[in-house]
Amino acid sequence: MEKSPELANSTRVQYFILLGLSTRPGVRAVLFFVFLTLYLLTLLENALIVYLVSTHSELRKPMYFFLANLSCLEMSYVSVTMPTLLLGLWAGPYRIPFTTCMTQLFFFIVLICTECTLLASMAYDRYVAICRPLHYPLLMRPQVCMALATASWLGALVVSVAKTTCIASLSYCGPNVLNQFFCDVSPLLNLSCTHVALTELVDFISAIVIFCGTLLVALASYVAIGRAVLRMPSAAARHKAFSTCASHLVVVGIFYSAALFIYCRPSRIKSMDLNKVLSVIYTVATPMCNPIIYCLRNKEVHDAVRKTLGRS
Repeated sequence: MEKSPELANSTRVQYFILLGLSTRPGVRAVLFFVFLTLYLLTLLENALIVYLVSTHSELRKPMYFFLANLSCLEMSYVSVTMPTLLLGLWAGPYRIPFTTCMTQLFFFIVLICTECTLLASMAYDRYVAICRPLHYPLLMRPQVCMALATASWLGALVVSVAKTTCIASLSYCGPNVLNQFFCDVSPLLNLSCTHVALTELVDFISAIVIFCGTLLVALASYVAIGRAVLRMPSAAARHKAFSTCASHLVVVGIFYSAALFIYCRPSRIKSMDLNKVLSVIYTVATPMCNPIIYCLRNKEVHDAVRKTLGRS
């Protein structure tokens, strides 16, 4: 039964309790050091990519421009969610003030939406490079790359303002326990004691526009790339074209598989334990694995690393 606005406002919660990944002390201690190591490794890997792209002229290409943007995003992304994850593992369930929770939610939405659009931009870059190579210098000139990156950040900012405003305007009368390790959309909607249809509609529409829209761009780009690769006359050319796209395709698959399962649903998610597992995949595992996936077989990045080590 829905509470009246007067009652909702009089009993509005001032803080939430984050349960974290686990409430068992022995398990928490082990997980704390595991995730702390993963956090530091993620920062190191992505900072290295940004440094290499900014200091080596041979990496000043559209593909590496977007990769450096993605690495900056991943460092910010993991730094938004990981502190509360680590604090929960260190101290157990703890209080997070309402304003702090909404602030974390705002930055989380900005970063996850920006990642979607950046991944779509990277797919488009590979499409132009393989399907329209003669037009590549024109279509992916620096001004276009900067415009795509700027639009990714600004578009995500607009979406985050709308979603966070809707969620923050809801009344939370209790209980105030979030079965999650950071402030996320679905757990907060589950705790609201007022009508959430409008908020869920905004959440669903933004998911369709951002997640599904950018996924369609990525899929369309790779369908066109696949058809172009199959028409190439030599096996060597096909292998080279495929190798430049395989890493990005893996990253897109991992990220969207987890994110779309959680966010492209208008109804509230009931299985919060599954929600936490999937959240770990795209908030911890993906930022750590992206630099490895992108650079594992990339000769230009390997050469840049060797040059950097040779200077030291």
